[in-house]
Amino acid sequence: MADITSLTLTQTLKALEEKEFSLEELNKAYLERIKKYNSSLNAYLFVNEQNKQSFSTSKKIPAAIKDVISTKDIPTTAGSKVLGGYRPPYDATVVNLLLEQGVGVIGKTNCDEFAMGASGENSAYGVTKNPWDKTKVPGGTSSGSAVAVATDLCVFALGSDTGGSIRQPASLCGVVGLKTSYGRVSRYGLIATASSLDTIGSLTKSVEDAALVLSWISGPDGYDANCTNEKFTLQPKTWVNHPTRLKASIQGLKVGVPKEYFGEGLDSKVKEVINKAIKKLEELGAEVVEVSLPHSPYALAAYYIINPSEISANMARFDGIRFGFGREKIGPEVKRRIMLGTFALSSGYYDDYYAQAAKVRTLVKQDFEKAFASVDVIVGPVSPTTAWNLGEKVDDPLKMYLADIYTISANLAGIPGLSVPCGFSDGLPVGLQILGKQWDEETVLRVGYAYEQATDWRKEKPKL
Repeated sequence: MADITSLTLTQTLKALEEKEFSLEELNKAYLERIKKYNSSLNAYLFVNEQNKQSFSTSKKIPAAIKDVISTKDIPTTAGSKVLGGYRPPYDATVVNLLLEQGVGVIGKTNCDEFAMGASGENSAYGVTKNPWDKTKVPGGTSSGSAVAVATDLCVFALGSDTGGSIRQPASLCGVVGLKTSYGRVSRYGLIATASSLDTIGSLTKSVEDAALVLSWISGPDGYDANCTNEKFTLQPKTWVNHPTRLKASIQGLKVGVPKEYFGEGLDSKVKEVINKAIKKLEELGAEVVEVSLPHSPYALAAYYIINPSEISANMARFDGIRFGFGREKIGPEVKRRIMLGTFALSSGYYDDYYAQAAKVRTLVKQDFEKAFASVDVIVGPVSPTTAWNLGEKVDDPLKMYLADIYTISANLAGIPGLSVPCGFSDGLPVGLQILGKQWDEETVLRVGYAYEQATDWRKEKPKL
């Protein structure tokens, strides 16, 4: 019975349909595993054993939800003491959509405070540990969700991605992480970090799972004005055992490799793993083409003006009157971004900082549009290194921010991105990043699926 927690979502659905085990047995197995391992990983801040929010351990598929996504009557703290004990009176749209599909919330996962960070070390409730090496960071900000999936503490998890917060922990923990196009999934019920950058996506055990979850959570709800009216559909209702368009060949597909992503900042061993993965795509029939994203070196600076600026506006609500316990409980990283953003937006500096960053953002988006005129997807590294030591970059924010160098451009441009495990460097996972045109998650997932099926990376699991 212990093996059922290692199944992917699609495998779980098939096994349930064939009555190999019941939902009661499935939930019991996951809850027992959480009880056994969570104390050493700190992936969950709350485990739902009390049948809250229409969740019964006998009736739902157990999914983990990042603690910045609202869950009715279940604690939602955003990893902060400011919201300690807060239980929302409503569910986020994505949670409602999962409930309609027979999926429930088994628990709320740890995250950097208000989804600000790059390592999983900024939570007010303690650090999440990387399961491959507990002295290493798991990546941020969706640290708990990535670790829960990597260690089979849930069938799949939801996270949020503002500048790489799904893809980077997915890469560092060896799972699949999908950042959706901006506007593909409603943000209603997501505690905002930077409103023009935030997206909700998934962390899963397979690419096929990521496609299925996206088909469940995408589409309009009437609450998020930026959400597209189109729902992502890839498969018929009879999903199990049905061939999908993911299985189509990538023969002749043009894969762009940006020269700017392979410079001095990329660890040589990580570079070797990524190049090997790109070669595998070529062996599968894809045509590899060098492309240029000339403004990507300026994207990080632009991001760290736009991001704090929007944070300073969004955090103004946490004044201890309407929400939260007051600003004295806010952690150092959140304070740092509020101060940076307030400065960038202040009279006399707005034109020099925020306005200039907005112009760079437009140039970054135009770079992608130009590149996608000649290629179908763009591939490269997710992170410049594998997971680093806990505490190594905590006192050097600039060094920490550089961990986002390859991921933030996708958020500035609003395009989808996928992290797929593609190998190991010194025993730690490395993720291949696949970027696509806005709204074209299908091609991104198809390339990821082709790579995954050809390499069978799921044989490797962390030894807890």
